[in-house]
Amino acid sequence: MTTPIYRRIAQELRQQIKSGVHEPGGQLPTELELAERYDASRNTVRDAIKWLAVNGLVETRPGQGTFVLNRITPFVTTLSADTETGLGGGEGDAAFAEVRERGRRPSGSLPKVAVQLATGNVAARLRIPEGAQVVSRHQERFIDGTPWSLQTTFYPMELVALGARRLISAEGISGGAVTYLHETLGLKQVGYRDRILVRPPDDDESRFFGLPDDGRTPVVTILRTGYRATPEGPLPYRVTFTVLPADRNQLVINSGEVPGYLAPAADQ
Repeated sequence: MTTPIYRRIAQELRQQIKSGVHEPGGQLPTELELAERYDASRNTVRDAIKWLAVNGLVETRPGQGTFVLNRITPFVTTLSADTETGLGGGEGDAAFAEVRERGRRPSGSLPKVAVQLATGNVAARLRIPEGAQVVSRHQERFIDGTPWSLQTTFYPMELVALGARRLISAEGISGGAVTYLHETLGLKQVGYRDRILVRPPDDDESRFFGLPDDGRTPVVTILRTGYRATPEGPLPYRVTFTVLPADRNQLVINSGEVPGYLAPAADQ
């Protein structure tokens, strides 16, 4: 089957971008220049540029032209539970430790804390009535200064009433909230369940992550429900939403015996 002309043009431009002929932030030749260079119509050139844009290589700025996007080195997050602590990757101190182990620099904002009424996924995952009070803790997280993820965790208000008052304090909790709740209330996390969703980013997410506003770069949401031990069996006591843009994140889940070495990010 013959490769369409626009794909051949797009693939050649893609190779030029990967080899450094067109550097990040640099401007591609105009549509007219490309049409003359490849002896193609401007509509064909537009299709080639659209293909490059959909694949996250360029962006077109109205009235300015088409520019090469800065390629972000993806970070690989291990979602599997740590064999020693049982804590899951991708959240809290465990996530920051994994970043440091890879020789990169993590940072996070102070948590924004609020008391809200449980609805939808939060009420369903925590198994509490809609309208019940919950505490939310929201944080913006960065790797090497680049926005990496948004994370919000919800806890039933009863945990605060039982004595876990640091949950409503707008400051970081040393060692993480899971450890704090264990030490303060004796709540031991015995497991967690991850549900992974993929969707277009909303306006706030697009602004924070610097994503194209046409939604072509999706975000991955990891909805993690943590369970504590009770005489009646595992009971949910927290639910965490972690939002990660797909252009700079890859996820790994280990099962069984695997080597400790983790390969670098896969070539997309």
